[in-house]
Amino acid sequence: MTEQKIDEATGVATKGHEWDGIEELDTPLPRWWLWTFYATILFAIGYCIAYPAIPLLHRATSGVLGWSSRGDLAHDMRAADAAGAATRAAIARADIATLDPQSPLMQAAVAGGRAAFKVNCTTCHGAGAAGSKGYPNLNDDDWLWGGDRAAIHQTLVHGIRQPDDAATRLSQMPAFGRDGILKPDEIQDLVSYVRLIARKEPASAGARRGAPLFAANCAICHGADAKGNRQFGAPNLTDAIWLYGGDRDGLTATITNARAGVMPAWGNRLDAATINMLTAYVHSLGGGE
Repeated sequence: MTEQKIDEATGVATKGHEWDGIEELDTPLPRWWLWTFYATILFAIGYCIAYPAIPLLHRATSGVLGWSSRGDLAHDMRAADAAGAATRAAIARADIATLDPQSPLMQAAVAGGRAAFKVNCTTCHGAGAAGSKGYPNLNDDDWLWGGDRAAIHQTLVHGIRQPDDAATRLSQMPAFGRDGILKPDEIQDLVSYVRLIARKEPASAGARRGAPLFAANCAICHGADAKGNRQFGAPNLTDAIWLYGGDRDGLTATITNARAGVMPAWGNRLDAATINMLTAYVHSLGGGE
């Protein structure tokens, strides 16, 4: 057995290694560090016993205390629901179409609707409700089916073009090109006329030819003045707001193949309080009538 060498300066044994005359001391770890290390081991063992800690194939060990972050969240959500239950019940019972906009209940409905909108509506209408191509901007005052609270509520409950809802918003624009109602050159004349009344291009021979085509095929829904008809969900063609685009290509595609956008009937998916809250929030965005 090799005798350990003792360093003269410190009185500590060396490890027996030497590099260019430099030797490594076998200095013991500080006692406080060792006790801290042992304490962390004991804590880890206790934690694994008390709390969910060890991953298994489909779950983790539950721990003897039965605590979980999911259970904690569920408890907090139940507490929050209980705290707001009276307000939600009052909102569900309220006639949202006539509720005073300045009342505390309406303010609570708008706040709740803001949260419900983020969960249910932003996928199509966007986080700021500004919409995108094929999905309406809910911040402006251009409404296909009406923008007062009663109309918004009706649209939310029954949706648009939902075959399983008898009261759904329903209209059908003919596919003038696909179904052979108009020839391609007639469609281009009609596009010229629509862009003329929308002040997107100057008068032309095509627009003059398109005027009688509009009167014969489009005025029945969009009106003789082309300002639309909410009974049919027919948009105003004289403003600068276009759901599918007002350029020539976009209008040609619309007239040729028609559009048939859909919206879910939320009445069979959300409770009455949430529907009323969404109604209040959408109406509050600035474009409500």
